[in-house]
Amino acid sequence: MSEGHAAIQLPEGSWWDWDVVEWNAGRLRLGAAHDISYAHHLELVFTEPVLVRCPSSFQDPVFRAPTPGETQLVADQVGELPPVVCAFEADAGGPDRAACLIAAEQLDMVQGTVFRYWRELTAGERLAPWVHPPEG
Repeated sequence: MSEGHAAIQLPEGSWWDWDVVEWNAGRLRLGAAHDISYAHHLELVFTEPVLVRCPSSFQDPVFRAPTPGETQLVADQVGELPPVVCAFEADAGGPDRAACLIAAEQLDMVQGTVFRYWRELTAGERLAPWVHPPEG
């Protein structure tokens, strides 16, 4: 098993609340914090995602190595096994935990404050992609 198929090890912090910050053909960006109402402080950035099975928002994910069945599913659906296969279970609001699977070419973890509302920034801070300055 390649290193990309091991369980993801998150940096120290409170990463309870998660959602999809950005998703397009080239990138899936998940944001996390203790509470993502106003800002998030960790992003998992999947470059060139080829398979994504996860809810748009979720809580308390437990990351683990993908099972042989999950890696086979990815290989069967996309024709080959990409370098990154990420598996986790999370609370998505239903009675059972959601089984999540993301396969991509690359995974980067980015730490820093990303605000979800308009404000002036200081060094090291960013705005979420949907935040724009007020008109006027």
